[in-house]
Amino acid sequence: MTPSVTDPAGTRVLTIPLSAEDHRIAWLAAAAIGLSLVDAAIPTPLPGIKPGLANIVTLVVLLRFGWGAAVWVTGLRVLAGSLLLGQFLAPGFFLSATGALASLLALGLARPLLRAGPGAAFGPVSLSIIAAFAHMAGQLLLARLWLIPHDGVFLLAPLFACAALFFGTVNGLIAARILAEPPPAGAPMETDHA
Repeated sequence: MTPSVTDPAGTRVLTIPLSAEDHRIAWLAAAAIGLSLVDAAIPTPLPGIKPGLANIVTLVVLLRFGWGAAVWVTGLRVLAGSLLLGQFLAPGFFLSATGALASLLALGLARPLLRAGPGAAFGPVSLSIIAAFAHMAGQLLLARLWLIPHDGVFLLAPLFACAALFFGTVNGLIAARILAEPPPAGAPMETDHA
């Protein structure tokens, strides 16, 4: 049964209980949305080449709180960011969603390689680079299939790959620095249920 209360006017009001996890997801999504807005404000010489600052939050969430939390934060970031930028259901929204989905899938596939312990070949920087390349590949593939139905779009791949390598490395280093700090008091390290 869904909890409800009656307000002073006698109207039944639906209440949804929120857990500490819900609050954490909201705060992390807000941070990712804010970084997405900063990202959108940075001028770039070519559309599609952005630093991907919100991916820092996604990576930290994935490694600190688990897959489910990373999916929620990323989904909320894409949806709310597109609404705030006026791109909801525009091509930019679908490109962003496709890149985010490809990035999450790549991170999900690569994440078990971290379990090898300290000195493992995969750390936050490696994961960030993998995510950046997957994001770029997903966006280029969607652009080819939907927006620019010509193989000429793949001529941009080397430029996008250089940007993915550079920004993936920088974002991974930032995420590694954040992850080196102890988590906030009372925050569980892993709540991955999915």
